[in-house]
Amino acid sequence: MEEEKRHFITMENREKLTITEVEDVESFDEEKVVVYTSMGTMTVIGSEFRIHKLNVEDGQLVIEGEIDEIKYSQTRETSNQGGFFSRLFQ
Repeated sequence: MEEEKRHFITMENREKLTITEVEDVESFDEEKVVVYTSMGTMTVIGSEFRIHKLNVEDGQLVIEGEIDEIKYSQTRETSNQGGFFSRLFQ
């Protein structure tokens, strides 16, 4: 029987964000991160972002910086082009 995976976000002092069940990264810069998760598209807004850890195999992303906002939307923000890492590894 296959184990059901669960999506979690863990934030530490608004400075470190761990996201599980990440399917792809659409975009990333110092002020905005857009990722596709099993629960929809997640957008993280803040400043001085840097990727601390990205493990595509187990779907974990760790972002460090000042976190101001986290929001979800149901649809991908772009067409079927795929995310940044999908395009990178084609």
